[in-house]
Amino acid sequence: MNRSRVNCVKQLVVHLNFLCWLCSAFVVGLGEFQMVHSKFASLVTTFWPIYPANTLVVTGTIATCVCYLGVLGGMKENRNMLITFFVLLFVLMLVELAMACVFFVYSREIDTYFEKDLMKSLEIYRRTGPHVNTTIKDDFDTVQNLFQCCGVRGVADWKGDVPISCCTQDPCKTHIFNWERGCLGVMSDWFAGNYLSTAAGVVTMVIIKFICMSITVPLFCHLHRHGLAYK
Repeated sequence: MNRSRVNCVKQLVVHLNFLCWLCSAFVVGLGEFQMVHSKFASLVTTFWPIYPANTLVVTGTIATCVCYLGVLGGMKENRNMLITFFVLLFVLMLVELAMACVFFVYSREIDTYFEKDLMKSLEIYRRTGPHVNTTIKDDFDTVQNLFQCCGVRGVADWKGDVPISCCTQDPCKTHIFNWERGCLGVMSDWFAGNYLSTAAGVVTMVIIKFICMSITVPLFCHLHRHGLAYK
């Protein structure tokens, strides 16, 4: 390649990796936003390691660092940085594809984990005093208010100790009027939607990373044959 083509490939590498870095930073921000505003983490603990918000933060942070390495490698035309970037990005891409597959699988089997965790949280709510396990109680109340549901499969799960968050009237002066549907179905649908959207986002990031890797290879091969451009 002549120098003009090298510069063109170099600019593509830098700009694509910078785009990848921006997307990864956005993913981290989205994950942080979900972690701050989500009120469900304390209620569903069985699959906490692949909770969508946690996954976005971890993978986004790693991808941000890797893409920044690619930007520096392209700007400095440094072979060591480029090959390190290529290997790390390839490994990260494989991990993300595996996680996307897990998300698709879990979106279909989510009810099994949800019912067990929600029933456990509900029993903790019922059996503890007013100033104990406040996080679980606040989260359960938030879920029932947000999704307009009561209990896990219905109001009968509370066995007569129905909380004020089940009431359909505001202000609530009686427990006669309660949300009739349980929270299991609506929360399962909500999580399934988040899993599928997260998986779709991960696949999109993988495509961007694959393009970055493909553009990096010609630049690395040229530098490998002709040495570091800045020497």
